[in-house]
Amino acid sequence: MATVMVELEEALTEMPALNLTQPAADKLLNLLAEKNISEYGLRVFVAGGGCSGMQYGMAFEKEAREFDTVVEAYGVKLYLDPTSAQFLMGASIDYVDNLMGGGFRIDNPNAVTTCGCGQSFRTKDSGSAGAGGGGCGGL
Repeated sequence: MATVMVELEEALTEMPALNLTQPAADKLLNLLAEKNISEYGLRVFVAGGGCSGMQYGMAFEKEAREFDTVVEAYGVKLYLDPTSAQFLMGASIDYVDNLMGGGFRIDNPNAVTTCGCGQSFRTKDSGSAGAGGGGCGGL
């Protein structure tokens, strides 16, 4: 039994805080090159708001801040503050481009409710703030 617990603990510590798909990395590298800020990384964060109570945010930043988790994938650095990390642990960022438009999508295993636009969410621990996850607005 103790061996199983140790193996589980090791697996959890090896799981990246945030995953990035190859298409998302390619798009980010293109954006960084277009803006001539190739040395920057992407800050991914969670803020209050949106129609489900919490919303995702992204911004380019030159360097990590103190206490940030830094994930590197496909040549892109991702910066994640400790508060956002608790809501995004194990999430994956993808880039989808289709006839209805393109954009970054976050698949968050911690979200129990998401907004129709995919930019707002609620976790089981975040209470019932927001409108309950149906429509889009307030983003």
